[in-house]
Amino acid sequence: MEPRSDRSRILVLTTDPEIERAVRESVGDAGTVVRPRSRTAEAVRELLPDVDVVVADWSGRLPLGAAEAALGAHLRLIQQPGVGVAYIDVDAWTEVGVPVANTPGGNAASVAEWAVAATANLCRSIGWADAEMRRGRWPQTSIRERDCRDLGERRIGLVGFGDINRRCAALFRAFGCEVAYHSRRPDPDSTLPRLSLDELLSVSDVVVVAVPLTPGTRGLISARELELLPPEALVVNVARGPVVDEAALADAIRSGTVAGAALDVFAREPVETDSPLFDLDNVLLSPHIAGGSSTALSRMFAMTAENVARACRGEAPLWTIG
Repeated sequence: MEPRSDRSRILVLTTDPEIERAVRESVGDAGTVVRPRSRTAEAVRELLPDVDVVVADWSGRLPLGAAEAALGAHLRLIQQPGVGVAYIDVDAWTEVGVPVANTPGGNAASVAEWAVAATANLCRSIGWADAEMRRGRWPQTSIRERDCRDLGERRIGLVGFGDINRRCAALFRAFGCEVAYHSRRPDPDSTLPRLSLDELLSVSDVVVVAVPLTPGTRGLISARELELLPPEALVVNVARGPVVDEAALADAIRSGTVAGAALDVFAREPVETDSPLFDLDNVLLSPHIAGGSSTALSRMFAMTAENVARACRGEAPLWTIG
């Protein structure tokens, strides 16, 4: 290990050079960036006793669990350079007194835009028409068989009402859609109807799922819930893959219980090519990029760098969890 100095030592686990660059620029002379000798848990644990701040890895390859927390009780901050913290055991770090922070709302606008654009794509079979033309066909009349409907006449049900779905609500209403939502707690600033989950599903032509992955939301949308949907309904998942039962969704689409789906997240990533979703031409698949616009990434990297700099200066971090 390098000898300690007055500078804070910042262990950066993500491989994205833009994050490291943002942290270096924000911290300046107050901190020094270090990296593990290899992308292994063993290499991370070697460094934990001798660093002050950790910027986590959002790929999931280097989780920060109870074993790491036992070595890092002296840390000032665990900073996730994104919103999801599925690979950080927040309870374990809280128990040893180390704050965990993320970048809430940093990619909300980008994810909401993707959700609305994906819904419009499905409503008008845009992706299907593009694929048909690339096969040398001209589906100008056959597209009528797909019952394309304007987005504006769809009833939208938002499962979860955090930053993402609040933005979705505004965007969908701009198209003229009726919008309702389900969440554990009512939003005092919203005039939209708040319904139980079952009631929301039964009256929604489009369901946008945007909730964190917790023990309570794992499998939240499964076969029973899908059966409650109107047969022309579409399911859009921008939450986490395990929130929606993919096998049940594929079965529902194949049987006609559900009309289609747009998925940016999956139970296992990358998705195996033998997934039953690949054979369905009314399913839009996206490789977890809804929040990956350059606008969103710049915002999240800036938030990450700001919080790391605060920790290096001995200030209380922002956006802590738990």
